[in-house]
Amino acid sequence: MKYFEVTFTTQPCNETVNDVVSALAGEIGFESFVEWENGVQAYVQQSLFDEEALKAMIANFPLPDTQITYTIQEAEDKDWNEEWEKNFFQPIVIGDRCCIHSTFHKDTPQTEYEILINPQMAFGTGHHETTSSIICELLDAELEGKSVLDMGCGTSILAILASMRGAKTVTAIDIDDWCVNNSRDNIELNNIHNIKVEWGDAALLEGREPFDVIIANINRNILLADMDRYAACMHKGSELFMSGFYVQDIPAIREKAESLEMEFVHHREKNNWAAVKFVMT
Repeated sequence: MKYFEVTFTTQPCNETVNDVVSALAGEIGFESFVEWENGVQAYVQQSLFDEEALKAMIANFPLPDTQITYTIQEAEDKDWNEEWEKNFFQPIVIGDRCCIHSTFHKDTPQTEYEILINPQMAFGTGHHETTSSIICELLDAELEGKSVLDMGCGTSILAILASMRGAKTVTAIDIDDWCVNNSRDNIELNNIHNIKVEWGDAALLEGREPFDVIIANINRNILLADMDRYAACMHKGSELFMSGFYVQDIPAIREKAESLEMEFVHHREKNNWAAVKFVMT
């Protein structure tokens, strides 16, 4: 799979501006982001790249007095495992209960749950605030014997943790075939046998039996568009955990969920990124 690397230069260059750039780029197909000293480097599959949408994103950028320029180049083919080992991917420890690391990490902390992942390209290690927030939710949730759906599964870190925490069955779905393949590798690496990985989007949910727990860590627009489909495969008492949006987006997310007869339970936030929990009434 070929990717473009788009290097954004932002003025002013700060966390808020770079987060908004990443969030908006994610809505037009970009799937991974690495900050650099003058902005953000973002990666998009060449087949999904739409430069007109990119230009419109910059022209309509919502923060005032902000200048954004960009350059495009083909992402270099290289041994990304070696690159992560040298430069990026460090073990993640969440709540002293869960450690996420790769096989090249040694002397990692001993925690209740240990998840192994080996990134096959430049992305997908689960460092983002939204992923860690959903992990915290799953560590607090009662999953024993339940059926779980992980929408937008990425590398299936969340699906793997749900299985480790006692879920009876887990379905993991992603629209990116690289994510599907990497998920299957990571599931095998963790010796998990009750996760089924599928390629596609929320249209795959039509006619499904209800799930006890649904996880959706995607982005605001997709969540709002797909929540009806989530609701259609929930029963009374089903739990829905969502992330991939900002704290200021919670009212819109909550309004949509409550219109589908879900009850808001709580939210958590980290660096202005939000995660929410709903229960079907």
